[in-house]
Amino acid sequence: MNPLPLLSTPCANASAAGESHTGSRCPGCQSRASTEGHGQSQCATRPAPRTTPAIPSAPIHFDARLLGRYDVNGPRYTSYPTALQFRDDFDASDYARAAAQSKRTGKPLSLYVHVPFCDTVCFYCACTKVVTNNRAHADAYVERLHAEISRQASLLGAGRALAQMHWGGGTPTFLSLEQIASLIDAISRQFIMTPDESAEYAIEIDPRSAGPASIRALRALGFNRLSIGVQDFDPRVQEAIHRVQPRALVEATLDAARNCGFRSVNFDLIYGLPHQTPESFSNTLDAVIEMAPERLSVFSYAHLPQQFKMQRCLPDALPDGPQKLALLQTIIARLSAAGYVYIGMDHFARPDDELARAQAAGTLHRNFQGYSTRADCDLVGVGMSAIGRVGDCYAQNAKTLKTYYEAIDAGGLAITRGVQLDEDDHIRREVISRLMCHMSLNFASIEQAHDIDFIAYFASELGELADLAADGLVAIDAHGLRILPAGRLLVRVVAQVFDRYRRSATNTRCAKVM
Repeated sequence: MNPLPLLSTPCANASAAGESHTGSRCPGCQSRASTEGHGQSQCATRPAPRTTPAIPSAPIHFDARLLGRYDVNGPRYTSYPTALQFRDDFDASDYARAAAQSKRTGKPLSLYVHVPFCDTVCFYCACTKVVTNNRAHADAYVERLHAEISRQASLLGAGRALAQMHWGGGTPTFLSLEQIASLIDAISRQFIMTPDESAEYAIEIDPRSAGPASIRALRALGFNRLSIGVQDFDPRVQEAIHRVQPRALVEATLDAARNCGFRSVNFDLIYGLPHQTPESFSNTLDAVIEMAPERLSVFSYAHLPQQFKMQRCLPDALPDGPQKLALLQTIIARLSAAGYVYIGMDHFARPDDELARAQAAGTLHRNFQGYSTRADCDLVGVGMSAIGRVGDCYAQNAKTLKTYYEAIDAGGLAITRGVQLDEDDHIRREVISRLMCHMSLNFASIEQAHDIDFIAYFASELGELADLAADGLVAIDAHGLRILPAGRLLVRVVAQVFDRYRRSATNTRCAKVM
């Protein structure tokens, strides 16, 4: 993926990215304000119906009584151990050892680039971000990113293939197109960019600050997946959350992406916001289904004003527990009827999307951006607060600009915390990952991979699952465990049984699972 001239490359017109969201993908904290016009897109049609055979979606049984009973605090398991278990005594030297281990494998890499800046704040947001209208702040940040990318490549081995890349924030398009191009150039000089047809290079954008011209430029730079923060099309909800963007703006962005050959577009939606009702959100779903994005992330809003002070600006008109469940039931029913496959938790995909195919093939996994398709890649995180998974460790960068800049300026990396996995962590991570991604677990496969007797090793946990089995959430026999239709929405509750840290006081900081 070599950088191409900005704005001058013609579109390819081919057919068709609890615990604090620190350094990871967060629903819709991308921001606004642009002098770029959002005129009528050239694309006047919606995509033709897909001809690929549908992948059958596992059934979901919606039982409000059970969902209410099991609505406990719990992690999202984008990692295991979760970020709540990261230690302050983990530092760059620990990471260097893991990077050396990764370097010896020579396997392809995944790269996460965190851009923390937003030029306005969305009141629901729980991201690690810096709110500013001063674009000059981006210059200093990009300079440090260049240095960090070079140092990471030195540790991990320059010339390795980059199979996956995700830019999140914050608002990645807070950076100018020239700054984004300079970073892509730096990345392509350190790593081998995978051919477009097999790469997954995604960027989160805010349609208020990245119009059709920007979308064409991003495609020319090699991005082939796009994630758009939508949240809700209801004007009253948009006003309440301080994020006003008309449907026409999103449609123009989507049409530009399809005209330019973006392979997949994701919409972020949020339910549980002020003034939402099943009826009002059905109108948003009508619009979304008509626009037919390849993927949907439909997040449950977690109201934690004691942790995130901007949430205190929201009006009191939040849906209560039963109302949120009614919203969720509406979402699942409408999207399933429209042909979307329920991947798990808050993710939906069209049946021919790579995410649905990965789940069907048993290759789906979870990382800090949610469900993903590159399970065999070490994940390298760059930028303020970014988290990586390299070798047998997780590592997180400094969470403030000041400490991030100081660390990079001192000539090293900016890693300030992390965790080294022990053998038990590895075993439990695989168990939890398989449950989260595939809703089932074969005991023999875990036994063979880790040389354990599953039933003996997890005797206590299997005993705890008896209550869940009695309630019809799981089925267990001598060979394995299956999450039943009534348990699919409660997969985090099932996974949490295998989490040895679940009784830690830090878990109380997680949002409710529903």
